[in-house]
Amino acid sequence: MGEPVLVRGRLVTPYAEVTDGVVAIADGTISFAGAVAEWARDHDVTALPESVGTVLPGLVDIHCHGGGGSTVTTTRADEARAVAAHHARSGSTSLVASLVTAPPDVLLDQVRALAPLVAAGELVGLHLEGPFLSHARCGAQAPEFLTEPDPDLIDALLAAAAGAIKVMTLAPELPGAAAAMTRLRAAGVTVALGHSDASYAVFRAALRALDGEGLVTHLGNGMPTFHHRAVGPVGASLTEAAMGRASVEVIGDGMHVDDGFVALVFAAAARDSVVLVTDAMAAAGMPDGDYELGSQRVHVREGLARLGADGEVDGAPASIAGGTSHLVEVVGCAVRQAGVPLVDAVRAASQTPARILGQAGERGALLPGRVADLLVVDERLRPVRVMQRGEWLA
Repeated sequence: MGEPVLVRGRLVTPYAEVTDGVVAIADGTISFAGAVAEWARDHDVTALPESVGTVLPGLVDIHCHGGGGSTVTTTRADEARAVAAHHARSGSTSLVASLVTAPPDVLLDQVRALAPLVAAGELVGLHLEGPFLSHARCGAQAPEFLTEPDPDLIDALLAAAAGAIKVMTLAPELPGAAAAMTRLRAAGVTVALGHSDASYAVFRAALRALDGEGLVTHLGNGMPTFHHRAVGPVGASLTEAAMGRASVEVIGDGMHVDDGFVALVFAAAARDSVVLVTDAMAAAGMPDGDYELGSQRVHVREGLARLGADGEVDGAPASIAGGTSHLVEVVGCAVRQAGVPLVDAVRAASQTPARILGQAGERGALLPGRVADLLVVDERLRPVRVMQRGEWLA
């Protein structure tokens, strides 16, 4: 083993900032992360480099459909690989590929095509967002392919994935949902509740049945609006998250939900229960224009993606159809616009999603033993440099 690579700067660790810190990397793994003063006890500080700025752990995006003009809703491994590389360059060094509702044979082909990328570590998992979703709350999901939970299809998907499926979203009010949840959990899949028209009681009961391991897909989107006389899935989710018995995704990009809602979620939920996600589709990092999300046509105007050729249906705005941001931009929105403390926003985009995947001991934090994924940002939280598995990206 040679001399470690040293990165000095303001470190954002899971629960604190280190004003003058250093990260030591050896063989692609973090061997030390802490204050320069602590490093100096056993090492020559004259060999330390200058500060590079603010150093975050590589971000972990567990809800991503595409980016850079490419999509993961494909049977082409090279296209999904391009999406992962695109997001890595902005600091999302760990990516879950989210597939959307499609005919069973299409979903199975996509899972078979992408599972080897998970096995190779190019993706950290697959997320199936459908097809067991509510017609009333399908959002940008193709309604013609929605179906009730099917045990045979679940078994076929699990077999095709060979362990690659890490998360599956379903609507808990559908017939067969409870049995599907049990089967998925037995296979090691995190059950996410979403695209649901369930009542407060049904949604909360489903979360409680998940024994603290449940996830809520993009809280506030794809579900009834929160109302003080009918709090619905949002109220159920916040109640369970406040007790640390559920985790909630939030697309905090300034478009999907109000900044005040993001602030509310962080204030209400237990500190390790919020997951920032992008819900990014092919238009992430790209100009406005026309794109696709699965089988759906999407139009992007001023960074906002909506269904349809012009983003409208009968003269009214169509459903939002995924995000166009990178996860570091979502972190920046949470900090600057919603007032979320930097440490909390970063943890929600790194350590907490890694935990959801069962990979908190491997990635998502500036801690010894974790893979050396680093994101250096400037004072505006814009990416400056990215390290992935101990190597700086060009």
